[in-house]
Amino acid sequence: MTINEQPSASHEQAAPEPATAPATAPARPVALITGVGRSIGIGAGIARQLAASGWDIAFTYWTPYDRRMEWGAEDGAAASIARELEKAGARTAAIEADLTGPDAPIRIFDEAEQRLGPVTALILSHAESVDSGLLDTTVEAFDRHFAVNTRASWLLIREYGLRFRGEPGSRSGAPGTGAGTGAGAGAGAGRIVALTSDHTVGNLPYGASKGALDRITLAAAHELAHLGVTANVVNPGPVDTGWMNDELREALTQGTPLGRLGTPQDTAHLVDFLCSQQGQWVNGQLLKSNGGAAP
Repeated sequence: MTINEQPSASHEQAAPEPATAPATAPARPVALITGVGRSIGIGAGIARQLAASGWDIAFTYWTPYDRRMEWGAEDGAAASIARELEKAGARTAAIEADLTGPDAPIRIFDEAEQRLGPVTALILSHAESVDSGLLDTTVEAFDRHFAVNTRASWLLIREYGLRFRGEPGSRSGAPGTGAGTGAGAGAGAGRIVALTSDHTVGNLPYGASKGALDRITLAAAHELAHLGVTANVVNPGPVDTGWMNDELREALTQGTPLGRLGTPQDTAHLVDFLCSQQGQWVNGQLLKSNGGAAP
């Protein structure tokens, strides 16, 4: 019998039931990740991990920032990262955005939602970081650090809270092993994770603006709890993404009990857990994922 032939009604055996059409695959939740401008960066590492764990990825980048830093811009990075994520099964939306503008968060969310749908997880991994201390920081540099690291993060979190439509205690949303099972009341799928730093000496505007970011994110753990959203801060410790010189790299390696520097993957694994259903009980925390490095 060819594949298109049907059994005769007089055949001794009952005709087999027609094959059931495969169920439509569940929609992948959407993660919005800021600061994914370079393929070796922490933001890109997080994007890869979440894509592999079943998320669609919207990400922001700002090429002019990389151009004025000593490592320079990586030509074609956004398109290359997007292709890599798509190979992992993710739909993507790469959004170039200058976070010094107070209207940028609204535009970012508009574009992410239009292209991928509602955002379930917000990961803040962007940063303005230019070394300067108490005596040589300019007002312009101070204001720019706070505009990007603090104000933009607050406005992104606020926009997320205004738009989030997940159900508290929802049994859908954050993917991962066992996702969608055992969610209790108030344990929703919404996730906010912000990356911070404890560096302040010789890096005043960066450290101070990141400290303010910590407080905003931890406030979200309480003020957005009614939405079923958790919010945590992660300090990834010394991760060399191209900004360390040999002397600093050696000193930081020596000061870490594990005898190595962190990698983007180290941070990505923790963020992946926090965004999963299994990570829902971790909330309102500042987590040091730094290999035991002394401050």
